[in-house]
Amino acid sequence: MKRFIRTTLAVSTMLACTHALAVTRGGELVYGRYADSLFLDPVLNDANLDIWILTNLYDTLLQPTADGKGVQPGLASAYTVAPGGRSMRLTLRPGLRFADGSALTAQDVKWSLDRARKPDNGAWSGSLASISTIVASGNTVTLNLKQPDPTLPAALATFNAAIMPQKLFNAARGTTEAAKAKAFAEKPIGSGPFVLSSWKKGSSMVLKRNPYYWKKGSDGKALPYLNSIRFEIIPDDNTRILKLQAGELHGAEFIPFSRVAELKANPNLNVQLFPSTKVNTVLMNNRPKLKDGTVNPLSDVRVRQAINHATNKEALIQLVTFGNGKPMRSFMSATTPLFAPQTMYAYNLAKAKQLLTAAGYANGFEVTVLALSGSADELAQLTALQQMWAAAGVRLKIEQLDSATRTARYRAGDFQMRAAAWTNDINDPSQITSYFAIYDNIQSLYTGYKSPEIDRLFAQSQQETNPARRASQYNQIQGIYIKAAPIVFLYETPYPVALSKKVSGFVQIPLGNNIFAATSLEK
Repeated sequence: MKRFIRTTLAVSTMLACTHALAVTRGGELVYGRYADSLFLDPVLNDANLDIWILTNLYDTLLQPTADGKGVQPGLASAYTVAPGGRSMRLTLRPGLRFADGSALTAQDVKWSLDRARKPDNGAWSGSLASISTIVASGNTVTLNLKQPDPTLPAALATFNAAIMPQKLFNAARGTTEAAKAKAFAEKPIGSGPFVLSSWKKGSSMVLKRNPYYWKKGSDGKALPYLNSIRFEIIPDDNTRILKLQAGELHGAEFIPFSRVAELKANPNLNVQLFPSTKVNTVLMNNRPKLKDGTVNPLSDVRVRQAINHATNKEALIQLVTFGNGKPMRSFMSATTPLFAPQTMYAYNLAKAKQLLTAAGYANGFEVTVLALSGSADELAQLTALQQMWAAAGVRLKIEQLDSATRTARYRAGDFQMRAAAWTNDINDPSQITSYFAIYDNIQSLYTGYKSPEIDRLFAQSQQETNPARRASQYNQIQGIYIKAAPIVFLYETPYPVALSKKVSGFVQIPLGNNIFAATSLEK
């Protein structure tokens, strides 16, 4: 089977669709983020705080489309899949360069993908596990596969498959790959639209335009339009909004839904509710004992099911999202390919109490949830759950932490519950499934949940090229996961972003990536 991808001109046209022909160039966009990035290496990473910056610094062979449902040209202008699906041949664009001006070659592609697919190199290595060997020749790269892989095009458009400069990485200080990765990530060089200029951790980050970027804007000149982006780290929602209203920021992310109507009424602002793959959940530690050795009530499936029955999703949607959400019908969003709506846990307080009694908790118990300090939406959500669950005897204690501390506690398994949100990074259900339901990846989102049956079905799905059979496998996976209730299923929400009316061309695609390449700032 042969697949052709549109050329650079078509991509540039799509990127510039929101711009008039006479677009404004230059200027520095100041954007408020709720938390800082931690580690700017695309391979050894899995955090949105990093990913949404990485996609502005690094390019991939293919890229996700604006609707998040397909792939389009990236560093590769076209690819061909051999009959039988056992190899893929990609053609690189001519004249590609990294942000330091050095040439981007097929050898850089081979080295980058070889690094990304090493089994111990990050949680994402499995996305490229079907590749057996990579051959670089001239301006082409051939991926020879162990078996047909229906997920590979989407995987090549994912951040961990970013193409990095082999010589610069190897020249970084350190005697081990991990040490070199840490050093390189402090001053990363990619081929994306921007390059890191300065970084005051916990305070601000500045990206300047990459003068060697290959994409063209609506004026026929190289993107990006902006000279630079300054990210100001402002954890408190109210402070971000005040600075936006005062004109100190041109844009701000994670606007609380409680403030959307107010900001929409501001004549100087443009509030966008971008379609998303975002699902909002509460993760539960499923392990028999907690980090301190005490017995964990959440290890009992009846307790987890009871908590789900004690959760009034419709009320939460009104209270927290002001009607801008919809109940989850699976662990994946309705916009995820092969989503199969399941019979979920209806709000039923009597059923919740019955299950808790059967599990030996007729008098209830106390449980602690890790919350992000400064997040109005998260605090509103957890306060509402605190009241709902109290009616069933589950006493919820809210522990507010900064982002870095909460992440460290969570990854160490030192938690009972954690408020969480997920967005897909790949246009395929394999990613969210491998994170939520496969223990050998990251212990099923660090919940400790295990299912041999899901493991078996997932392994089959990774090689299944028949669409109907693959859909059936994912339907079964979703059903098994829902019954086990490793998490509290809440709701799906859009991405609320507020921008100055001077800003145009900014896009946050359903996969969550912030696309600044075609963003411009009116002077």
